[in-house]
Amino acid sequence: MPRKGMRTLNWFSPKHNSATDVNSPSTSQFSSPSRFAFSPSRPSFSEAVIDRTIEMAEQMITKWDPDTTTFAKVTSLFYENRKEAKDFIKYVNNLHKAMHFHASENSRSDKLVRAQSLMQIAMKRLQKEFYQILSINRALLDPESISTVSSRTSISTRSSTSEFNVEDDDDNRVAIAGESINEVEDISNVVMADLRLIAECMISSGYTKECLQIYKVIRKSIIDEGIYRLGVEKLSSSQVHKMDWEVMDMKIKDWLNAVDVVMKTLFDGEKILCDHVFASSDAIRESCFTEISKDGAMILFSFPEIVAKNSKKSPEKVFRILDMYNSIVEHWTEIETTFESAIRSQAMTSLVKLGEFIRMALAEFETALQKESSKTTVAGGGIHALTIDTMNYIILLADYSYVLSDILDESPPPAKSSLPESYFGMADSDESPAPAISLRFAWLILILLCKLDGKAKHYKDVSLAYLFLANNLRYIVVKVRSSNLKYLLGENWISKQEQKIKKFASNYEQLGWSHVIQSLPREPNASMTPQQVKEIFKRFNSSFEQVHRKQSLYVVPNSKLRDDLKVSIARKILPVYREFYNIHKNTIAKERYSSHVIKYSPEDLAHYLSDLFFGPIELGSSSSVESSPSRTIPSQLQ
Repeated sequence: MPRKGMRTLNWFSPKHNSATDVNSPSTSQFSSPSRFAFSPSRPSFSEAVIDRTIEMAEQMITKWDPDTTTFAKVTSLFYENRKEAKDFIKYVNNLHKAMHFHASENSRSDKLVRAQSLMQIAMKRLQKEFYQILSINRALLDPESISTVSSRTSISTRSSTSEFNVEDDDDNRVAIAGESINEVEDISNVVMADLRLIAECMISSGYTKECLQIYKVIRKSIIDEGIYRLGVEKLSSSQVHKMDWEVMDMKIKDWLNAVDVVMKTLFDGEKILCDHVFASSDAIRESCFTEISKDGAMILFSFPEIVAKNSKKSPEKVFRILDMYNSIVEHWTEIETTFESAIRSQAMTSLVKLGEFIRMALAEFETALQKESSKTTVAGGGIHALTIDTMNYIILLADYSYVLSDILDESPPPAKSSLPESYFGMADSDESPAPAISLRFAWLILILLCKLDGKAKHYKDVSLAYLFLANNLRYIVVKVRSSNLKYLLGENWISKQEQKIKKFASNYEQLGWSHVIQSLPREPNASMTPQQVKEIFKRFNSSFEQVHRKQSLYVVPNSKLRDDLKVSIARKILPVYREFYNIHKNTIAKERYSSHVIKYSPEDLAHYLSDLFFGPIELGSSSSVESSPSRTIPSQLQ
């Protein structure tokens, strides 16, 4: 009859068949795993076999007891003889089973005490080996290297029956790893396999705490050091509050770079390593990674919150804050899958605080734009600095439209009643509402246009005021077309603004050139006396010189608008003047001082008109056109 308790020991049989190992001291005793299978007719283990197991384990453990010999103290078991190291692990595992056997039979057995003593020696040895492997191979276990090896060999998903199986020899392991893996990666695989063997042995033997303590101390220091070297440090609220923005801006740049590196390399590599070494227990590997990563991750993801809460909410800072917000959003999937709830919560808190900063800074920008009240005019009706600065700012904002749509989603768009329906030029109805982000950008540009309308009133020359509006609106439309604003505002919006530009340009022409146009006869080929011809030429010369003197100071920076204006003005003047000139010039040419009457040929007028809107130029200067090769005459004027 089997003794009491023997039925529970069938799971103590060795994991692998040691009969295939001719060098194993246990060959005669453990000839086949089937000898240890449970059978109702006989016990799974005999006490003699268990005693022999302890004796064999004692030989191996004593040999490598660091307190026994100098050789064992200064030599690494896994470095000296990896085959013997794996045997050492096997004997420790068998010793643990033997301890269970004696504990179930007699908890006060001398053999159990002896086995426990051996186990303590063995664990001391394995702690030493575990520490040495982690310490000596820091370069091979660098997170970036681990990530690279993982991407090529998928080490994080391999089970205990893979190439890291304790019974596989090194040659087989390297062969299975594949020809594409270089020698360094092969060594990394071996090192990781050794760590896993030791960890599984210590954990199964009840020494989880000791194993994790060694692992956490070494690997946590690597994460903390890595984050520090990337320029991320723990800052207090008072430090941020007192810090110059130029210094803070550099720290934010370091943080942005650090987030990409640590998420793609540092934390990823550490999680892969931790998952592999402690693959035998989901709970252990998760808690272990949390312990080694939480301090570094907390410093990393609390930085944006501290900056957002303690920096002045000024518009010029918003782009760096948007960069941080966008970085967290881009890495959010990795954050959720990599970290436990406390870190995820901190990252979310930072997102919320960054969003609040951005909304407040944009509100301040809008308020500052509405309060802008300078009365200075731009010489020549050119582009106002407010237009340039505001559009540059809005264009940069448009590059962040994806994240801004989420951030501003909590802020209601301007009331439709406050926006002229004719202004929007975009689909915005209850049935097909425009996106809130589009309305927000349209609102900002509307504020700018209203400001420009007010500034145009400061020009004494009304025609120049319209030219100023045409110039600035053309600048805005060009900027919209060449940026993401094109997609946010839409073609309909752009078309509406271009119609406004044409209207402004038409008003400028009517007010600025009407006297010149009216000085020409309605019927240039009509029969006239020489005196009437003289009066028409003199009236035209005076009007043209007066208008040209004023208009030559005006500027139109946009080449298309400039050419359109010159062509339009020329079409209203040149055909009539040319016909009148060709019919009546001979009448005046016969008289004395005819050159004072006919001052300009049609070609002269074409040159002077083509030279408009570039800046000051004197009438009658033949070199003025020739000296400016960029001021070419449009074909429509010739």
